[in-house]
Amino acid sequence: MGSIDGLDLGTFGVWTFDFEFQPAARMRDSIQELEQRGWKAFWVPELLGREAFTHAGFLLSATERIHVINGIAKIWSRKAMWTHGAALLLADAYPGRHVLGLGFGGNDRPGTTPMTAMTEYLDELDALETPNPAPATPIRRVLAAYGPKMLQLARDRSAGAHCYKVNTAHTAQAREILGPDAFLGVEHAVLFETDPGKARAIAREHMDVYLNGKFNIAKFRRLGYAEEEITGGGSDRLIDDFVFWGDTGTIVKKLRGHVEAGADHVGIQVIGVEPGRSAMPQWRELADALLS
Repeated sequence: MGSIDGLDLGTFGVWTFDFEFQPAARMRDSIQELEQRGWKAFWVPELLGREAFTHAGFLLSATERIHVINGIAKIWSRKAMWTHGAALLLADAYPGRHVLGLGFGGNDRPGTTPMTAMTEYLDELDALETPNPAPATPIRRVLAAYGPKMLQLARDRSAGAHCYKVNTAHTAQAREILGPDAFLGVEHAVLFETDPGKARAIAREHMDVYLNGKFNIAKFRRLGYAEEEITGGGSDRLIDDFVFWGDTGTIVKKLRGHVEAGADHVGIQVIGVEPGRSAMPQWRELADALLS
């Protein structure tokens, strides 16, 4: 479990926006503690200003063993040659510790579709010739994927798929499409709150942007959620499926459901922490529960 082209990411990893709000020194201290506590994988998004490969390189330079995965580097943020060059350098400088996660980025782009844009980007990447030295270890690549066609592309053109904001039913469907050999990594949000009313209020705030996004709405519909479950902040059923809340034991049991459904790896996103504050207490608790 947790292996991608020979890299052992562990069954569970850390997926977080938290570092977008932290100065470099605090990021360094945090990633070093996470590594010391046994986490093998750390997923970083590209959304709020920190550039994907600068961010990944900084975290790799501060650590010795932990794997850093772009979850994801947006294909609209840079030309293919710059993505290729950055991935080559990281693979050379930190052998076997960086995974290039690529994605469409979630924004509608007039004149193209996610499938067309990603296919063309991969074609350009794979056709590149460069004077940059080839690393001793290869670049590992995964694709952000929700729908069947993108999952097939991830299976055929990369090591596998990274699925963001999915439920366990989607994980089972994705595994069927990917087959037994491709990597399947999923993200899931967790909230350490046992009061149902408080938990669902926080979870709805977290889910709001996804419940109003074109591609996510299409995903929810494919998964069988009725229109009235998606609108108005999301039904309790939908919210509970996409944010696992409760005490540690409850959260851990639900996270293991993704593994039982076919995931190789689960990137855990702790929510309910104010920007600028650290989720380290929750990561410590999860490490004790999942990694020991």
